[in-house]
Amino acid sequence: MTLPPKSWPDGLSIRAARPSDAEELAALTALPGFRAGTLRPPYPKVSDTQKWLDGQSADSVNLMAVLDGRIVGNAGINRFGGRRAHAAGLGIGVHDDFVGRGIGKALIGELLDVADNWLNLKRVELNVYADNAAAIGLYEKFGFQREGVFIAYAFRDGAYVDSIAMARVR
Repeated sequence: MTLPPKSWPDGLSIRAARPSDAEELAALTALPGFRAGTLRPPYPKVSDTQKWLDGQSADSVNLMAVLDGRIVGNAGINRFGGRRAHAAGLGIGVHDDFVGRGIGKALIGELLDVADNWLNLKRVELNVYADNAAAIGLYEKFGFQREGVFIAYAFRDGAYVDSIAMARVR
């Protein structure tokens, strides 16, 4: 399911991540809601974010959602190598103040368009915390299916949380 830009929220643009995004991306990943859905620890360093942006693999596609000149979302796919070159991992996060406005939907639509029409990927996979019903519902709308549960997958806010492995296979 690829969404045309006209179905995106008004004023939203999606573009490739740039090295100059480091400071704004570090601030985005520091937000409590954004960070809660990831494996990232608090207080990200701009220098670490810069290294990550500078070190992007040719097998990665990383996108920024921009609304009114402000980064409000980040998503990417990273193609695996060798005997798993037909597959990629997907990660996504949306600014705490913009959740539920269609930004995640637009980002996933763009990434899956790249996966299907440019990279010829058979499988796109992700992990999502089991208590993130909104994200799970969004992934299911794009054809992701639950494949299993990782018990006590990560330590978040003082407790262990489970994660659901999901994949979209075409």
